[in-house]
Amino acid sequence: MSFAVRALAGRLAPRALNQVAQTSIIPRVLTVAYRPLSTPPALHDLGSVDHGYEEDRINKVADPERRAFTYLMLSSVRFAYASFARLLVIKFVASMSASAEVLALAFAEIDLSKVDMGKTITVKWRGKPIFIRRRTPEEIAHEATVPMEHLRDQERDEDRTIKPEYIVVLGICPHLGCVPVSNAGDYGGWFCPCHGSHYDVSGRIRKGPAPLNLEVPPYKFISDSVILMG
Repeated sequence: MSFAVRALAGRLAPRALNQVAQTSIIPRVLTVAYRPLSTPPALHDLGSVDHGYEEDRINKVADPERRAFTYLMLSSVRFAYASFARLLVIKFVASMSASAEVLALAFAEIDLSKVDMGKTITVKWRGKPIFIRRRTPEEIAHEATVPMEHLRDQERDEDRTIKPEYIVVLGICPHLGCVPVSNAGDYGGWFCPCHGSHYDVSGRIRKGPAPLNLEVPPYKFISDSVILMG
């Protein structure tokens, strides 16, 4: 009998094991075995949380006027800054522009109809003396024949005048800034008493230490006998 029982038990054991495997006991045990031993930590356990975003955020639904007011204030401040910057630029440009008084001194009209032939007048322009001589035909012809090799600062007489009858020069000696004397000197034009420079009737240096001719200022004829300085 014992041998038969053992044989029956050997046949039934594999079947029982198969039935046990098909049940949910083993998966449950395995599932329990793979569960974490501890639950994950809460958010507050990881550190402090900054709730400023939630506190300061504008609720567009509950408070729509606050958003509009903020945009209005930002736009107003930016407009004020732009207006202030524009005002500064305008004042700076205005300060760089010449005033009416300065512009009036920059130009001067001079009537030459009362200047006698062979005479020299002195006028003031921009705070500087201006010599204007009405030359005779003989003086014009003589100055035109002066050789260039006789001149230190070589300029032709016709290049220094607009109308040959009138010579207009700045009354300041280019040597050290003295004011020459009209109708004087060895050449009948101008003589600088400071260091002895002699100029001819065309205002060209002929003798003395001056390195250059008398300067011809900018001018133009606006009529037959009126010139505009500047």
